[in-house]
Amino acid sequence: MNHTIKAGASDYGLGPHTFPRGWFVVAEAGELQSSPVAVTFFGRDFVLYRGSSGQVVMLDAYCRHMRAHLAKSTSAHITKTGANVEGDSIRCPYHGWKYGADGKLEEIPYEKGFCPERLSIGAYPVRELMGCILMWHDPEGGEPDYEPPYLPAWETPGAIPWELDHLGEIAIHQIEILDNMADVHHLGPTHGSPCEYLENEFRGTQVIQRQGGFIDFYQADLKTVTWYTGPGILLSKQQYLANTRYEFIANTPVQDGLTKAWHGVLTVAQTATPTAAEIETARQEQAGALATFSADFEIWKHKEPAVQVIQTPHDGRFRALRKWVKQFYMPRGEALAIQRELDGILPVPGFPDAGSNKDGDFEADCFGLAPARALQGLGGESRHAPFPSH
Repeated sequence: MNHTIKAGASDYGLGPHTFPRGWFVVAEAGELQSSPVAVTFFGRDFVLYRGSSGQVVMLDAYCRHMRAHLAKSTSAHITKTGANVEGDSIRCPYHGWKYGADGKLEEIPYEKGFCPERLSIGAYPVRELMGCILMWHDPEGGEPDYEPPYLPAWETPGAIPWELDHLGEIAIHQIEILDNMADVHHLGPTHGSPCEYLENEFRGTQVIQRQGGFIDFYQADLKTVTWYTGPGILLSKQQYLANTRYEFIANTPVQDGLTKAWHGVLTVAQTATPTAAEIETARQEQAGALATFSADFEIWKHKEPAVQVIQTPHDGRFRALRKWVKQFYMPRGEALAIQRELDGILPVPGFPDAGSNKDGDFEADCFGLAPARALQGLGGESRHAPFPSH
């Protein structure tokens, strides 16, 4: 599908980098079967595959020899016979050049011992976590500053994991999606859940929203704590009536001003082994949460870019939120300066903050990063050059 790009990073004045630094979803884990998968993100083409060891590998898509795409051949003999993935390495379908999981050229079949390192291709840090494949993207080519966010509830007995909703691509810059973290006054008109309290807290590479109020959809009071870890992954813990659920929203830049999105909901059953009825209830929970999120999605799809938000005296903290986002488009040293400026709690002017609604027990399983035991197919050494600034 062709999209008309409405605004890019430079229009929002985000920084010298066109694309942000951080962890981003690039596929659902179940999409990696026996064949390599072609994906496009950050204005570049990549190949994703699972090696025989189970390791997930992400490389630049094109062979250095004659620029053949490593994943876009279904008719080549090497592909039809399954010989393109060899161990944790991959062979080009054109001449059989073999690249390792680290991107290094390992073999040219007809040139014994001739594998110049300069003919290697880029390899990128990936993690398999909570049913997702995540990539570390860094315009400066650095290694990950932190691990991806993680929900301990994923390992709880009775956990019913999400099956991701693939929401496709939307011609909007991701900053307008992140604006929701500060947008206290859209909750009533858009979602039927006018906010009774809200505050933002900035913690380095995380931004937190605490809010609550009566939600018409459930005819009940809703209490939530929602947080982004980096600009690409949102997690939210939500409680209403006797129900607790965890919502997941991911957004990843495809091109500058074009974003791909995913959605899911995790619930925990009353029994250690969920029954069919509990699983069906969990699917209904996810469908209900998606219906709520879709109201935002529809508005984003048809709106013009808000390159500058007209900030009214009692609006949410859009300017602070957008400054927090800017750190991911800046060199690391400048990003730290933004963190030092913003870190702390910011209430909405003239609006109740979280106050007595804060609950340390409720937030005890929030804001964590992935422990080593939760990471599957953990990639080894990566070798990637800084991304072009476009």
